[in-house]
Amino acid sequence: MLSVLATLFGLATSLGLEVKQVSSGLNYLFGLPASTEFTVLLIAVITFFAVMSIATGLDKGLKMLSMVNMYTAGLFMLFLLVVGPTVYILKAFTQNIGFYIQNLPQLSFWVETFYGAEGSNWQNPWTIFYWGWWISWSPFVGMFIARISKGRTVREFILVVMVFPTLLSFLWMSSFGGSALWLQITGAADVAAAVSKDVSTALFVMLESFPPTKITSFIGVILVTVFFVTSSDSGSLVVDHLTSGGKLDSPVPQRIFWGVMEGVCAAALLMGGGLVALQSASIGTGLPFTIVLLVMCYYSLYRGLQEEYYHATVIEKMQPEVHKIKIPVDSVERT
Repeated sequence: MLSVLATLFGLATSLGLEVKQVSSGLNYLFGLPASTEFTVLLIAVITFFAVMSIATGLDKGLKMLSMVNMYTAGLFMLFLLVVGPTVYILKAFTQNIGFYIQNLPQLSFWVETFYGAEGSNWQNPWTIFYWGWWISWSPFVGMFIARISKGRTVREFILVVMVFPTLLSFLWMSSFGGSALWLQITGAADVAAAVSKDVSTALFVMLESFPPTKITSFIGVILVTVFFVTSSDSGSLVVDHLTSGGKLDSPVPQRIFWGVMEGVCAAALLMGGGLVALQSASIGTGLPFTIVLLVMCYYSLYRGLQEEYYHATVIEKMQPEVHKIKIPVDSVERT
């Protein structure tokens, strides 16, 4: 139940935040209203496409959308890397990795102790929110990755699922974040003011400095939309798996139900409290699931690796001796 609730509200938070960026992009490109009513309409449209993709299953709609999205995102990043401040981005990529390794232990234990009674007003709306958001994504991301990684070794899993995506994230953040910082430092654009005014418009303000602006902004809107659709698909498939007794191929009406529920929760949170409600939903479901994750570290990971080690070291060493045992033909026939 905690896994289902965490997944549901984690996806609803993502949809609420991403649809605000889509709304801002459409307002910037075509002058469409960025009101709450229009945002809810966008949620309905995105949810419709997500449900259509869910109904086709893992091997058709979801696989095709994911491949198209990743290729488009890769080309988008490559475009910004070439057109933008290339040398600055590459230097930032190198330095960001060092900063991350250097500051990660310190920031993991940072709780704003020395900022007075009121704190710095940073950790709660940013750090704690993101931790809760990521933890609320962990049930479906973990199960989805486990399902598509069946048959792989631990080494392959660590490299392909943890190391390569982390390095790719560094390069993505360095390309987009580095370009925004370069524009701000050189005075070519005031990205910081756009962030202070409305963080969802920052991407489009940055892309104004790298023509063709309209095309790149439209690609950004499409990417944000399709990224959520694929996330919603994979999350709905995992929730279906959890709520149908472990069936890998759950009934289509059940898939549609959970896909629609994600959109309904996102719309309700946006209408009820906006960004604050979205953040509270992630923290509220992510916090109790943290305890589940800590327990799973032992019962699922440690014990699972122990069993694998036992089979690899004990059972396999016994195989040659088992093959030497001679069994009479008549007893085999009777068996």
